[in-house]
Amino acid sequence: VFDRQRYNRFLPWFFTMTQIQRLDSQAPDFRSRLHALLAFETAQDPQVDHAVQAILADVKQRGDAAVLEYTCRFDKSTATSLNQLEMSQATLKAAYDTLPEREKNALTQAAQRVRSYHERQKQQSWQYTDEDGTLLGQKITPLDRIGIYVPGGKAAYPSSVLMNAMPAQVAGVEEIIMVSPARGGDEQQLVLAAAYLAGVHRVFSIGGAQAVAALAYGTETIPQVDKIVGPGNAYVAAAKRHVFGVVGIDMVAGPSEILVICDGSTDPDWIAMDLFSQAEHDEIAQSILLCPDQAFIDQVQASIDKLLPQMPRREIIAASLANRGALIKVGSMDEACDIANFIAPEHLELSVAQPHDWLPKLRHAGAIFMGRFTSESLGDYCAGPNHVLPTSRTARFASPLGVYDFQKRTSLIEVSAAGAVSLGKIASVLAHGEGLQAHARSAELRLESQQ
Repeated sequence: VFDRQRYNRFLPWFFTMTQIQRLDSQAPDFRSRLHALLAFETAQDPQVDHAVQAILADVKQRGDAAVLEYTCRFDKSTATSLNQLEMSQATLKAAYDTLPEREKNALTQAAQRVRSYHERQKQQSWQYTDEDGTLLGQKITPLDRIGIYVPGGKAAYPSSVLMNAMPAQVAGVEEIIMVSPARGGDEQQLVLAAAYLAGVHRVFSIGGAQAVAALAYGTETIPQVDKIVGPGNAYVAAAKRHVFGVVGIDMVAGPSEILVICDGSTDPDWIAMDLFSQAEHDEIAQSILLCPDQAFIDQVQASIDKLLPQMPRREIIAASLANRGALIKVGSMDEACDIANFIAPEHLELSVAQPHDWLPKLRHAGAIFMGRFTSESLGDYCAGPNHVLPTSRTARFASPLGVYDFQKRTSLIEVSAAGAVSLGKIASVLAHGEGLQAHARSAELRLESQQ
């Protein structure tokens, strides 16, 4: 018989025994252990891929009927049509209007900060005329229709609604369609209220690979979008990977990550809680500390042992820290920066006395949180910059989600008569060199007409 009281008495002892890896950058096997710690391939499980491909093919062929069938099977929905799973604008507004004042104010202030930051990212069309009268330029155009996926499995994420929808709205996207697995209660109300604030046009209570398929291929009820953004579980990530090319995607997101560089002077409780802030997302989230002070690392370990039993999501945090967490002793702050560049984390906290002194040494991170008072959690909710960030070392070449992801660039070329002569000569030589005679003659005919 399960004894809840005995279990609760046991928990504090269990969590003080939770292991988190200790690494030393000076150890001979450090690099191999670091590689093993970071190893993670997103959406590559063969069983997941097989299931996702079957769902995508089925939705592509059967449309609404397939989406409805999978939604009833996986999300236990009792709907008999997809129309029943669409939330009206009146429902979204009611969710916002009936929020408790404290939550309404927090959501509104967060939305205003996110909008203000992203307004500065908006690109403008431009053009110029060169010396021979040829006009060259770039036209910026928003996407027509985008889809945003908002997770709804282990938690509800109104912040994800703001971060995905508001840059699209600022960019001028004509239609924003949101899909999210149905949840009940206050958490669902917050998500719907965020959709109202962020200007989402249509909301469907569907999730999983079937929702991605519906957005990518279109169904009788859900129109095809041009791009799909937003994080999800392994099935959502795999589905996004497979539909890329049919539609655009933001990225294939892996588990959440935080890397803290600390000089040993921050309150160790703060650092422990910052590590928890990502570990509580998922058992395979990653939390790493880099510090040159061994005594401080021991203090952080003591803080972890002290604080973990108090956390409501302590089981998830403990599993995450044991699976993929690490406390790493480094030889110096310079070495910490070098290791951070190799890791290229999603979130990088620079918890030091003079963060601006170290910023030039940091090249690869989704977002950098500078100074002891800048907790990563502020970036998740209300600082302003986007919290949709590259994971799994992709910050080496990828950037945060932004307005630029919802605008496309079209080149403009208007060649003058004089330009047809000067450019035609160049093109003719290069085209003949490539063996493409029609290309050469296309340029030469216009060149000849001016001689």
